[in-house]
Amino acid sequence: MNVTNMPRDENREPGSPAVADKLNSASRIPRSALERPRYIMIGGFLGAGKTTAVARLAQHLTVQGRRVGLITNDQGSELVDTVMLRSRGFATEEIPGGCFCCRFNSLAEAAERLTNRTRPDVFIAEPVGSCTDLVATVSYPLRRIYGEHFSIAPLSVLVDPIRALRIFGLQPGGKFSEKVLYIYRKQLEEADLVIINKIDLLAPAVLETLHAALTRELPHAEIHPISARNGTGLDAWFARLTAAEQSSRAAMTVNYDVYAEGESLLGWLNATVQLSSPIDFDANEVLTELATLLQERLVLEQAEVAHLKMTFSPEGGLGGIAVINLVRNDFVPELSQTLDEPARSGQLIVNLRAEAAPEILRSALGEALTALTSSFPGLVTRLDHAEHFRPGRPQPTHRFASANGRDLV
Repeated sequence: MNVTNMPRDENREPGSPAVADKLNSASRIPRSALERPRYIMIGGFLGAGKTTAVARLAQHLTVQGRRVGLITNDQGSELVDTVMLRSRGFATEEIPGGCFCCRFNSLAEAAERLTNRTRPDVFIAEPVGSCTDLVATVSYPLRRIYGEHFSIAPLSVLVDPIRALRIFGLQPGGKFSEKVLYIYRKQLEEADLVIINKIDLLAPAVLETLHAALTRELPHAEIHPISARNGTGLDAWFARLTAAEQSSRAAMTVNYDVYAEGESLLGWLNATVQLSSPIDFDANEVLTELATLLQERLVLEQAEVAHLKMTFSPEGGLGGIAVINLVRNDFVPELSQTLDEPARSGQLIVNLRAEAAPEILRSALGEALTALTSSFPGLVTRLDHAEHFRPGRPQPTHRFASANGRDLV
C-alpha cells in the first residue's frame, strides 16, 4: 500500500459515551486512590530505546507482584515493538493507524481489553516516536474524563544521547531538518522526567556535559541518566514512575502547522516478508546482513535514519525471536535478541522510519532483499505486506489546557 498522507480517522466526538461506558464497566470494582491502576506513558523520539525501557519496567513491576498491561502504538500496522514485547510474555495491545492523541478512544478501548483479560495494576503506554503534545492530548484528557479509574504518572521522555549531543551542537554528526527537530524539542519541553538513555555509550565527562545542557534547556524537568540495556539508574527512575503524580502545569503551546510539516518530512515503511530456504540459515546473520544492506542504500540516498527495527520469528518456533536495531546512519546495526538455533523458514517484520520520501524506503527494501539472496544461497524472500507513507496531520480527539481546564479542540 502506498499512502502519501495516511488519514487519522478516529471518531473525534468528545467523551464518547460508548467508550466511557466500556472503561467504566472495566473498572467497576471500587478502588481507593492508592488502588487505582497506574497509567505510565514513556515517550521519546524514534530510536531513543523506549521499547527496551518499557520491557525493563514491565519486568521490574512483574517481579514486584504487579500485573502489567502494555499498549503499543504506530502510524501503520505490523509493529515490531508488539511482537518483541509479546515474545517476552507481556500482555500487549496495539493501536495502529495513528498516534494516541488522534486515537484516544482506541486507547481507552485497549485498556478495557487488557482489563478484561488480566486486570492490570499498571498500564504502560509507548506512543509513536514522532508525536508530541501528549500531556494536553492524552494525559490531561485521561485525568479529566477517566480520573477516577487511573492515577497518572509523570510523563517520561527518553533521549538517545548521541542524537541529543548532535542536536544541541555538542558533537558533530548528522541530524534532521529544523521542522523535524521542532517535534524533538517539543517532546522534551513537555516532559516531566527527561531520561538520558544508553549512558553506557558515553564517557563520564560527555555525560556530564549533556546533563548540564539539558538542565539549562529544561529547568522544569527532572533529569535521570540510565541504561535500559544494562540496568544502570533504573531504580530511581522507576521509583518516580510508580509513586509520583503528574504535574498540573499549563499545557505547552504547539504550532500544529509546523508539527504537521515536520511529521510529513518523515517516511514510514512497515513490511512483512516470508523467508524460506531448503537448508538451514542463521537468522541472526540474515538480519545483520539485511540491516547493513538497507543502511548502505539509505546513506547513498542521503536519507537520515531515525530508526530501523526488524524481527524474525521462525516457523514452528517456541516464541523466541531475533531482533535488530539501527538508530542512526553511522550506527552499527545491533542485535538485541538472538536465536540459538538455525531456521529454514519464518516471518520477517520490518519497521523503517527516516527523513526521506517513502518511495525511497520501499525501493531500498526491495534492493536489499534482492542482494540478501545473493549472500545466502537458497534463501527465498516473499514480500507479503508493505505500506509506505508519510504521517498525516495530527488531529487530536481532545486537547486540554490543563488537567482541569477546558477542551481546546
